[in-house]
Amino acid sequence: MADKKVLLVLADGFEEIEAIAPVDVLKRAGALVTIASISNLTVTGSHKFKIACDSLLSDIKTNDFDAIIFPGGLPGATNLAASSEVRKLIIETNARCALVCAICASPAYVLGPTGILDGKDATCYPGCEEVCPTVNFSRSRVVKSGNVITSAGPGTALEFGFEIASALFGENVSDALKKGMLCK
Repeated sequence: MADKKVLLVLADGFEEIEAIAPVDVLKRAGALVTIASISNLTVTGSHKFKIACDSLLSDIKTNDFDAIIFPGGLPGATNLAASSEVRKLIIETNARCALVCAICASPAYVLGPTGILDGKDATCYPGCEEVCPTVNFSRSRVVKSGNVITSAGPGTALEFGFEIASALFGENVSDALKKGMLCK
C-alpha cells in the first residue's frame, strides 16, 4: 500500500478535538500527517491547548498531499477563511481531485466561499450554514460528496477521521480501526 500524505492546516482558535481525533485515526491507518500553520509554529486552540506544528503552510509544497483537513472552531475557521494561501490550497487540491475535508464551522466559513461545495452535499455545525446560504447543508453527522468530506462538529470528529481513512485506505482499514478503537 502506497503511503498517503495528509495535511492538517491550523489557525489560532481551532477546535482541538476536531484536529487531533482525525489525525490520530489517520496516523493509526498509516497516513503520513503534516501539521501546518498559517501564521506561527505554535498554534493556540479555542480551549487554549497549544499545538506545535511541523511547518508553516507557506513553506510546504502543497500539491504532494492526498488529503487536506481544516478543523473548525471560532475564530479558527474565520482565521483560515481570511488566508489567501488557504483559499488557493483548497481550489488547487479540489482541481486535482484530492480529498478536501472540513469539520464544524469550516465547511461554511472556509470551503463554502471557494465554490467547491456548489452542487455537492455537505454538513456543518448547526447555525453556520447561514454564513454560506448558497450551499445545501444537511443535518448529517458526516457527508462525503465526491472528493469533499464534511462533518458537523466536535462530537463527530472520530467519525470524520474514519470517513477520511476509508476514502484513503479503504473501508476494511477504517472498519478495523473502528473495531480496535472500540467504536464499533
